Amino acid sequence: MKKAKPVLLAVAFVSLALLAFALYLQHVENMQPCPLCVIQRYAFAAIAIICLISAFRKEATAKVGAALASLASLAGAGVAGWHIYIKANPTVSCGIDPLETSLNTIPTAKLLPFLFQADGLCTTAYAPILGLSLPQWSLVWFVVIAIFLLRTAFQKKSGYASF
Repeated sequence: MKKAKPVLLAVAFVSLALLAFALYLQHVENMQPCPLCVIQRYAFAAIAIICLISAFRKEATAKVGAALASLASLAGAGVAGWHIYIKANPTVSCGIDPLETSLNTIPTAKLLPFLFQADGLCTTAYAPILGLSLPQWSLVWFVVIAIFLLRTAFQKKSGYASF
């Protein structure tokens, strides 16, 4: 467990920090999340939960958890990529009507509306952060997280992973 646990805990921390930053943007900066933003939040939450649970399991199980969390990260990257495409092509709809309605009826959206309720538009332009839009930042983080998790999941038993 000496190898996988620190990576899993670090990834869980980063995912939770990104969710906290999303809450800051929503509740302090009044940047309402669109349906695609909410789906990306679900991906970050899934990554954090899987990594936290896996970090306290045996090494082999932790590696399976890292692989499973990497799948959630890759799915999040796909959603972020689609979000970037929509922002580049405003005539393409993000499915605001059916997607928002279905997302807002999920039990987690009803229990935690401050985190998982979609109220914004996918094409809303917000000020970039260090030159990147929010979906671009999400894509960067999903890819970085997936790389670390995949390396952890498939590293050999002997030796240490070099990051």
